[in-house]
Amino acid sequence: MEIKKRKRRTGKKARRNRIIVILSGVLAVFAVVLVGAMMGWLFIGGGKSPEQEEAQQEEIFEASLVIEEEKNEEFINESTIDAIVKGGHTVSEALLQRPATVEMTAENTAEFAKIESCNIVSSGKVEITVTSDGIPKSDDKYYYLFEEATYDDGIVEGSEPIAKVYKSNDTSFSVDLNKGAANSRLFSKFQVAVKMNDSFVSISHAKYITNPGACAGYSYGGMQHKSIKGLLPDPLRIGELADLGCEYAAYNIPLSNILVTSGGIPFSYGGVTYHFNAQIINDYDNLFKRLNGMGIDVAAIILNNASTSAFPEITHPSARSGSSAPYYMFNATNDSGVKALAAIGSFLANRYSGSGHGNVSMWIIANEVNARKEYNYMSYTDVGTYTAAFTRAFRVFYNAIKSQNSAAKVYIPIDQRWTYNTEKTGDYDAKDVIDIFAASLSDYGNIDWGLAAHPYSFPNGNTAFWNSSKYVNHSDTTPCITMDNIEVLTNYMKRPEMLDSSGNVRSIILSEVGYSSSSGQALQAAAFAYAYTKMEKNGYIDALMLSRQTDAGDEIAALGLALGLQTTGGGKKQIWNVFKYIDTDKRNEVVSFAYDIVGTTF
Repeated sequence: MEIKKRKRRTGKKARRNRIIVILSGVLAVFAVVLVGAMMGWLFIGGGKSPEQEEAQQEEIFEASLVIEEEKNEEFINESTIDAIVKGGHTVSEALLQRPATVEMTAENTAEFAKIESCNIVSSGKVEITVTSDGIPKSDDKYYYLFEEATYDDGIVEGSEPIAKVYKSNDTSFSVDLNKGAANSRLFSKFQVAVKMNDSFVSISHAKYITNPGACAGYSYGGMQHKSIKGLLPDPLRIGELADLGCEYAAYNIPLSNILVTSGGIPFSYGGVTYHFNAQIINDYDNLFKRLNGMGIDVAAIILNNASTSAFPEITHPSARSGSSAPYYMFNATNDSGVKALAAIGSFLANRYSGSGHGNVSMWIIANEVNARKEYNYMSYTDVGTYTAAFTRAFRVFYNAIKSQNSAAKVYIPIDQRWTYNTEKTGDYDAKDVIDIFAASLSDYGNIDWGLAAHPYSFPNGNTAFWNSSKYVNHSDTTPCITMDNIEVLTNYMKRPEMLDSSGNVRSIILSEVGYSSSSGQALQAAAFAYAYTKMEKNGYIDALMLSRQTDAGDEIAALGLALGLQTTGGGKKQIWNVFKYIDTDKRNEVVSFAYDIVGTTF
């Protein structure tokens, strides 16, 4: 009996030792697995091979089977073993679900990761979220974030990352915004990189901040209106707009009017102090307040006619000489240019968004951008290079304006030459400019820009726009877009690639359109009546600014165009009453004369 008992104890001891060995083995495997997981997950490039991972998982599985057989012994704590086995399965599953390690190649490196969003969040931070299909193999465990200037195309050699995070297929960076400071990131773009062979290599497409309104102090989006009716007003006859029932007004802000080299109204932005002409700014204050007081919302047009000797930084280097054009391409090619545009946009939007100086709800950047030679001069180049120069400047203005007034709308203006083949004139087709502009803004972070079209007749003196013309048809390849085929423009803006960041049709305004009375006042009045009716029925036009309240003597002399509601001397033309009553219950009374002229009832 003594001998038998000793043997039994010896058997138990052997089994105990066996299980201790098994437990030790399991713990050792766990240690290897955990270290392997960390090494594979964080230090991609030094992780276990698929064969090693499979062997580790098999060891865990076999160990768990042995433990299951032995765990009924009286001296084994069942709950402890269950916990160990369960932990083994959990680690094994985690390994199986871990994103794959991906070798970086010439084909997949440039856009291996995707910046899903680049947004301002609370506490003055910018959050950049990043996703990828797998984890890139590189020198270490980090993704690195680089900041690029507006005018840079890629990571600048010698620059250092501004943040780093552990690599994952779903992660994010957080950096300071520094709004208004010399090191502001409001106008920067961001790019993700990894370290390969001791050098930083970009693995994402760059993105800009797309919600600059999140740091705005104002949110003025305009008043409620009963119609889309607006004018280019005569500043000497502003009081007449109330009688006309005008709802919108467009007004130019040429930079030469408002900038001074010293004195005036100082405005510090981006580490630089700029100066604005106090008397001229006060005149704009009074004008905008007066218009607002009559229930009129303002569309302000920012035009670059700044002196290239006094303010060279505002004008694109390729636009500083060689032209007598009235306006020039804005400069976003260097730090001084970007800061100047940012300061101008920020100053104006801050002043006219609820600070007591009058309000502007719509901002138009430049004039008829595709008309390079006449209205947005830059030395001739291909349309892609030209449009890229404008697009960069536009985004600076957009972010500056929206960072002050989150509800403001910002527009690119085009003329009526859609696919006219304007290269022979030294200009560009509006469709080409819009296509390149929209694609670039989408690629670098879609924003809610709007379109300010000028669908004048072609030629401009063709007041009877409804008559057949070789320049106008109803396809999206039409040479010109006038009020006869305005649906071509709005249908084009319904395309998926043209929609705003919420998937909606963008704001479209007709910031200039008009008809001359040179061939008779009745014809002019009929043209406006028919055009206005087409605008209303279209349903995608937010505002009209008819050109103009009063005839301009220089337009009559140079072009033979008398576009006003009244003559230079103030005499009211037939179109005056049509404009005044077309959105009232007197509409039929004032437009019925036009049916015979146009040849249809509308």
